[in-house]
Amino acid sequence: MRARSALASAAAVAAVLLLLANGCACAMYKVGDLDAWGVPPPSKPDVYKRWAKGIHFALGDSIWFLYPPSQDSVLQVTPEAFAACDLASPILKLADGNSVFNLTTPGRAYYTSGAPGHCRKGQKLWVDVPMANGTYLQPSASDLAAQAPTPAAEAPEGSLSASAPAGAHPSAAAALRAVAGSVVAAAALSVALPLLL
Repeated sequence: MRARSALASAAAVAAVLLLLANGCACAMYKVGDLDAWGVPPPSKPDVYKRWAKGIHFALGDSIWFLYPPSQDSVLQVTPEAFAACDLASPILKLADGNSVFNLTTPGRAYYTSGAPGHCRKGQKLWVDVPMANGTYLQPSASDLAAQAPTPAAEAPEGSLSASAPAGAHPSAAAALRAVAGSVVAAAALSVALPLLL
């Protein structure tokens, strides 16, 4: 299991370095901002929906999940597994409490908690990742089905769509992305250099 985790970490670092070498102004976003990855509280049932709506993701960005590793994990899943809260066959499972997923493929990316019952309580999200030219792919039939409410009466809708923050000026967003990309580049290099030496 450690070898698999180390391999996934090395692949993530390699992907970030490749994107940076090609001039990507990538950014890393902590899922939920100040809130850790967990079941949304009754006072904020739409915390992940609001979080994703406030971000305009770009190809090469990363999303970071922070949570107690003894209590949770994060799974990348298919649209069908997302809609059904099926945790049986994830695309990728990370359980270290400090999990980073790189958004390297255009389209929708789906994530859910790996803890039993948490997905049905609303601990899941999806993000749209545009192509390199900034246009979005049309949602597939599976994507549209995944937007249906979580199969639990009290759970909030799990559909999240990334869009630019209201009133954000495009040049301001680009400047912020460039600054964030520099921070991510420095962090990626500090991790990658010891691995390469």
